Amino acid sequence: MPDPIPFPSRPQGDGSRRTDLGRRVTARREALGLSRQELAERSGTAPTYIDYLEDRESAPGIGVMLRIADALQTTVPDLTGGTVDRPQGRGSALRDAGLRELGEDECRALLSPGGVGRVALIASDGPSVVPVNYLVADDEIVYRTASDTVPAAAAEATEVAFEVDHIDDAFSQGWSVLVVGEARRITDPDTIRELEPKARGLAWAGGERPLWLAISPRRITGRRIVNSLGTPLGGSARTLHAENGNPGESP
Repeated sequence: MPDPIPFPSRPQGDGSRRTDLGRRVTARREALGLSRQELAERSGTAPTYIDYLEDRESAPGIGVMLRIADALQTTVPDLTGGTVDRPQGRGSALRDAGLRELGEDECRALLSPGGVGRVALIASDGPSVVPVNYLVADDEIVYRTASDTVPAAAAEATEVAFEVDHIDDAFSQGWSVLVVGEARRITDPDTIRELEPKARGLAWAGGERPLWLAISPRRITGRRIVNSLGTPLGGSARTLHAENGNPGESP
């Protein structure tokens, strides 16, 4: 391993000067369950350099970027935003890849951080699938929307589906979890007051989303791409608190 790249010690930033690169590095590192110290060791950099890269303005050279991308099991274009407008899943399949069915506990662990999922239902004009920001509360999938949207119609449906997945183009790997159940409106004021602080701001699409809905799972299934030995090709799932979610309809 090359000698670590030193960097002068600086106080950790408050996030006000964070770059898109810093946010992407943080998100990828946390998805892999790595600490900043571990990322520094893997990439041959100093921990203070990782601090500065994630929290403050920084423009590392291509050599350092390649090492950090390799340590994060991704690519430089992914970290710099060069692939944000490209469809996912265009990479070549690996020769030894296969699918493994996930148990309910592992599915729940993958769902628990919250984020973006898709609500699927039969709407008045036919089948619809709409992305929403969600969180997990009391073993239910919870999201908020406006009253005149497709996700709001889930409360009138006999049965709805909710899907969450992750695709890693750099390693042609991923997983998906499917929840099937019944949706209901949340009307209890105390419950709504408890959920509001967990929303962490408005939906990505903006606008008012005053209607809260919850999906009670009847069936939870999932699949993960694995190698020929039956082990995941990337990082493992970590159980996180539901507060990490961000409910509200997504773009």
